[in-house]
Amino acid sequence: MKDKINILLIEDDADDVELLQEAFTNNHIDYVMHVINDGAEVSGYLKKLTKFPDIIVMDLNLPRVHGKEILKEIKSSAAYSTIPVVVLTTSSSIEDKNYTLGLGANDFLIKPTSTKGLYHVVSVIVEIVESTKTR
Repeated sequence: MKDKINILLIEDDADDVELLQEAFTNNHIDYVMHVINDGAEVSGYLKKLTKFPDIIVMDLNLPRVHGKEILKEIKSSAAYSTIPVVVLTTSSSIEDKNYTLGLGANDFLIKPTSTKGLYHVVSVIVEIVESTKTR
């Protein structure tokens, strides 16, 4: 990937944020990441943007506003609906997976417990961004 990837990460766990940042850095991916750790802040943040992120990576279990509601808002908005979204969560619920994919999420990934798993998450994110930039 030649261009810097602009990522909006919606995640309230500081350790998960740091691990994902390290995985991007260790894989030599040029990126900029803005982190929102409170679900209630997402809508206001998106409304202020003049340039949208290349991808949104989001957890489901967030303070104040659940990730499902955020995803529903993003995918039902004409302004944001084309931004790719990857759900990255601890949930292994098939209902959560089907619901989020049904709303239009590009992928549903369970938070990995290994470095190899983190690298896979990074590769999925990069692949989705690359595929949307070539359209």
